[in-house]
Amino acid sequence: MVEILAYRSLVKLLVLCHFISLVAVSTVEARIRHYRWEVKYEYKSPDCFKKLAITINGGTPGPKILAQQGDTIVVELKNSLLTENVAIHWHGIRQIGTPWSDGTEGVTQCPIFPGDTFIYKFVVDRAGSYLYHAHYGIQREAGLYGSITVSFPNGESEPFAYDYDRSIILNDWFHKSTYEQAAGLSSIPFVWVGEPQSLLINGRGRFNCSLLATPSLEAGVCNETNPECSPYILTVIPGKTYRLRIGSLTSLSALSFQVEGHNMTVVEADGHYVEPFQTKNLYIYSGETYSVLVTANQDPSRNYWVTINVVSRKPATPTGLAILNYYPKYFKKSPPTLPTTGPLWNDTAPRLAQSLAIKAHKSFIHSPPLTSDKVIVLLNTQNKIDGHYRWSLNNVSFSLPHTPYLIALKENLNLNHVFDQTPPPENYDFKNYDIYAVAENVNATSSNGIYRLKFNTTVDIILQNANTMTVNNSETHPWHLHGHDFWVLGYGTGKFDMMKDVGKYNPVNPIMKNTVPVHPYGWTALRFRADNPGVWAFHCHLESHFYMGMGVVFEAGVEKVGKLPSSVMGCGETKGFHRP
Repeated sequence: MVEILAYRSLVKLLVLCHFISLVAVSTVEARIRHYRWEVKYEYKSPDCFKKLAITINGGTPGPKILAQQGDTIVVELKNSLLTENVAIHWHGIRQIGTPWSDGTEGVTQCPIFPGDTFIYKFVVDRAGSYLYHAHYGIQREAGLYGSITVSFPNGESEPFAYDYDRSIILNDWFHKSTYEQAAGLSSIPFVWVGEPQSLLINGRGRFNCSLLATPSLEAGVCNETNPECSPYILTVIPGKTYRLRIGSLTSLSALSFQVEGHNMTVVEADGHYVEPFQTKNLYIYSGETYSVLVTANQDPSRNYWVTINVVSRKPATPTGLAILNYYPKYFKKSPPTLPTTGPLWNDTAPRLAQSLAIKAHKSFIHSPPLTSDKVIVLLNTQNKIDGHYRWSLNNVSFSLPHTPYLIALKENLNLNHVFDQTPPPENYDFKNYDIYAVAENVNATSSNGIYRLKFNTTVDIILQNANTMTVNNSETHPWHLHGHDFWVLGYGTGKFDMMKDVGKYNPVNPIMKNTVPVHPYGWTALRFRADNPGVWAFHCHLESHFYMGMGVVFEAGVEKVGKLPSSVMGCGETKGFHRP
């Protein structure tokens, strides 16, 4: 009898333990991570030059978000900019079921007005390295950005091993305010933003203050001894392997990233695992994230440079510098060597080669549909509209409406009053357009029309690059798709030929990404499934280019979107709608 009672007690204990473990697992898998952020302007000196920057809780870059796959992120955002609206996009997070939290002003929400508090709530549904940044005007340039790291669920492992995990976020930095830059871009005559004054690694750079040595310069505006601009130091333990999660949120610059004397093994891109390959130089474009493995296997008695340099544009910006420090030696001591100036800025071949080298990891291949239901070819050109400089797709320059598309479509507003009901063109004059020359007629038109896609269909996008309005000039454009990942089917040089170049696609192991470059005078082919209900932006990730009209919007399955929170409303045709 005693044995039976003991057995029953043991069973009850095991059941109780099993229940507790289930609760613990579900708690881990469904954890809610709550952040309270205040956005405001503060004087900062990230490159030793003091200027107004947009901060989150006093810092730029903003707080790092750490989460586990399946977690719910809640960000309670207070806008204390006083005279400026704000919105934050969660770059790489697909917002499945929460399209109103994508943070794209004019597309998925009204902006957050000064003094208001807005709550973003969404699930991070896939492990990987991601970003967040402002998506109102060109505020990203002012310092409103940060990183998101989503780890694997408990019990699952990644296809590579490392000892420590570090995040490195790259940026370029301008001394002019975003107001000055936006005014110049919108002016006649056109005033270009110019090249950035500095390159930042984890929010730190170094500007040569002697370049500003004039009697009119206010004392202390530029101070190279300011600890805010001391270089970022990456301390490593000899023999250990480090996963560096590298993300770029540059406003203009394509970059090369190097760790002096060390090889890098590329293992992840935009949250997807890469068939590993080794490189000494990583090309990275605005909006991209990569994970690279670096082993601390060099002489530990000295430090090494971590460098970033501008590529694809003629550099007028000094090398961005950080220090790789071997523990426990010489924490702040500069390396004994000169920093590398990086690869040739105008050599496109190695950049195209890296793009072609990125394939899906053999154990994580998500095969694309073999065919598509629709093909949209987007010719990237620089144009003029009524004397204003603009960027265009198929000779149409994009403009945002005052009423966000998601609200207008979901709430069945009078669409004719909200945005142009004529969709943008899906192609251009392939036979007659010379991509290597300035167009004979550079004039374009403006529209806020969108592509209405049939839900769950497969869409191919061909990004075709061309000459700008400057002779012998074609720029690199990093394109980012909200709400989806896409298969990168291929890259090529010259004019894309629908009859010949489709045969160059990689249908076997294409990488999936959310951001991809189109190289000068080249093309990039993408494929995605319109399977996420909502309205989603697709645009060049360079701040000035999107501001000047280089983007489009896709809608699919908006009728399947749940009830919109009233907090996303309050602008345009929704001014009379209730707001909390």
